[in-house]
Amino acid sequence: MSLISYQTQVRVRYKDTDQMGIMHHSNYIVLYETARTEWLRDMGLTYAEIERRGVMSPIIEVQSRYHYPAFYDEVLTVKVMMDEMPSARLNISSEVYNEAGRLINTGRVTLGFMNAQTRRPCRAPEWFVEALEGYIAKQNKE
Repeated sequence: MSLISYQTQVRVRYKDTDQMGIMHHSNYIVLYETARTEWLRDMGLTYAEIERRGVMSPIIEVQSRYHYPAFYDEVLTVKVMMDEMPSARLNISSEVYNEAGRLINTGRVTLGFMNAQTRRPCRAPEWFVEALEGYIAKQNKE
């Protein structure tokens, strides 16, 4: 079971499709980022706030598996999950579902934590871990 689970919906835009009306494979990574960004916002943080606090979060690795295509104008549900508390890395799994509820894509993104001034890797800041713990507690109450 995931420590955190969050989902958002995104419509497939015409510009995101190929000549066959199928969403281009590269756009799934954009979906992961969109859902991650909305999850952070739901948690009360933004990437801008995290960076103002002196921490950057570069992507270290991305994995994506395509099970079924997404088509132009479909509304997709993108779910992000965190299974473990971060230390020096934050691992986020993603699932993308089409309008029929069919799982069409799975992915995983690993982000690092980096001191913005030194550009050196660092551990997850204590304030970030505390925000996660508060969010988890809030989710468990609902």
